[in-house]
Amino acid sequence: MTTGDVIRKYRKNKGMTQDEMAARLGVTAPAVNKWERGSTLPDVALLAPIARLLGITTDELLSFKDELTDEEISRYLSRMQKDLEVKNFHDVFLSVKEKIEEYPNCEKLIWQAAVILDAKRMTAELPDKNNYDSVIFGWYERCLLSEDEQIRNQAADSLFHAFVRKEDYEKAAQYLNYFSRENPERKRGEALVNSKTGKRTEAYRAYEELIFIGYQRIQLTLNDLRILYMEDGNHEMVKKLIEVSSSAASAFEMGRYSEVCWGLDAAVWEKDAAWTAQLIREILNSIGTTGDFTKSRIYQHMTFKTADPDFAAGLKQELLNSLGDESFHYMQGNEDWEKLKSGVY
Repeated sequence: MTTGDVIRKYRKNKGMTQDEMAARLGVTAPAVNKWERGSTLPDVALLAPIARLLGITTDELLSFKDELTDEEISRYLSRMQKDLEVKNFHDVFLSVKEKIEEYPNCEKLIWQAAVILDAKRMTAELPDKNNYDSVIFGWYERCLLSEDEQIRNQAADSLFHAFVRKEDYEKAAQYLNYFSRENPERKRGEALVNSKTGKRTEAYRAYEELIFIGYQRIQLTLNDLRILYMEDGNHEMVKKLIEVSSSAASAFEMGRYSEVCWGLDAAVWEKDAAWTAQLIREILNSIGTTGDFTKSRIYQHMTFKTADPDFAAGLKQELLNSLGDESFHYMQGNEDWEKLKSGVY
């Protein structure tokens, strides 16, 4: 909002004509007209008198109202949502539009207000809901230029789904480029577009890859969390997270080996001889299932590298060789352990 826009807006709010404003400031009406058109700016000496006349601060006059605090945004959005429940949508829309004109650089306000209005016009089933596209989509487009990655991504996501609803899948796909290639939302969007445009195999594969990668991220996070609990000596949570990891491996059909391999470091940490022996035995007996996930129907459209036939044997031998490591010193003399070391399991 330019200084001229501010002068025109608040002059009209006060019910003054340009002639009246000019007379009260001691300038000519054409001078006021030039301010409002942006042809010239008021003399510095007139800024305070103009602000007082219009009932605003000099910061507001010079359009320095570019930001709102998070608390102010929250309060405004709360009032806006209440207004949408009891007032005409168009009236609320115009009020929000005016607010955004006051704070044209407040990206959080623009993004969140656009989302709320966008959702409301869909659920309210307005007969003319498409008439608001240009303004609401324009707000989203402005947010695509934000330096805040969350705001950019949310705006791109909103535009993507808006054009999916319109069945303009080519346009929708363009907004996926605002997501990094590592962002799973990009692949999920690509899968959705593929499913709507006849590329069913590609859609299935993309969704399966998301499941597969998602599982790996879950396990990495569970493992990191478990280590943190180990550092803090929380034995109960360590065992709980091992159970969750095992259950996740089972649910995602990763194979028996993936179900039993969790917890060995915890057993060593607790120096639990019986638990250690049990885990080593189960791991040795299930090493041949390390590639069982490739047979799962959950991942039937994915292509996996052919497993090295010597991989399982090498992994088993490596584990057997490690049984004499210092970390297993507490197992010395354990009958089950000696059997395992000799290859009886």
